[in-house]
Amino acid sequence: MSEFLTSDGLTLYYSDEGTGLPLLCLAGLTRTTADFDYVAPYLRGCRMIRLDYRGRGRSSWDRHWQNYALPVECRDVIELLDHLGLDRVAILGTSRGGLNAMGLAMGHRERLCGVALNDIGPEIDPKGLEFIMGYLGRNPGAKTHMDAARALERTMTGFKDVPFSRWMEESLKHFRMSGDGLTITYDPKLRDAVASQGAQAAPDLWPFFDAMEGLPLACIRGENSDLLTPETLAEMQRRRPDMITATVVGRGHIPFLDEPEAIAALQTWTEALK
Repeated sequence: MSEFLTSDGLTLYYSDEGTGLPLLCLAGLTRTTADFDYVAPYLRGCRMIRLDYRGRGRSSWDRHWQNYALPVECRDVIELLDHLGLDRVAILGTSRGGLNAMGLAMGHRERLCGVALNDIGPEIDPKGLEFIMGYLGRNPGAKTHMDAARALERTMTGFKDVPFSRWMEESLKHFRMSGDGLTITYDPKLRDAVASQGAQAAPDLWPFFDAMEGLPLACIRGENSDLLTPETLAEMQRRRPDMITATVVGRGHIPFLDEPEAIAALQTWTEALK
């Protein structure tokens, strides 16, 4: 197990596997390094580095929940790169991870050699945020992984033709069994952090997107995403006509990344970086 100590004293978990292009994989808001298990077999020639943000997965929880914020997470990323002795990396950012990638492009562009965004852009559809707040920080009502998998299959309406075995994998990845049933794999105080940030005026993130100018860029969108709208993606394409773009049929927020459309886009993007 690989860990490093942040400048404010938290122990964060990461994994570092493979050789080749250094590819830092940053997960979604409540997710962990396990998010990238599905795509890993298709990213040959990459050194896959995955991070559990503070308060998630196998990383330490922060007693100051206000630190569950993008600027602090970006600082943690830079400290991980320094710990590994890496000057530059490509970033594959899923949802929250893509926001962090844009933040790093604004503040530490010299550390990046490319960015791939998974179902995220500079504008976020409020419908998607409302859905996230419906479960954020709360343990599932299901008492077993099987029940949780059935609930995912029932509630993730943007996903079509997903075998039940995948929902079972998702349940096992993102819920822990305890004496009282299933629990989430992150600090429940993350809800307080997101709620407090949501009470503030939303920043204009288009300058953060534009900060990636000149970097090889890819964007993958779920056809039925409730977070990244077709209109936002179209504006991203207008600003970056060279951006590799894929729409994954039958997927909402977020594509699993082992769909053929996602694999093709990511392989084209990584080949351009090697």
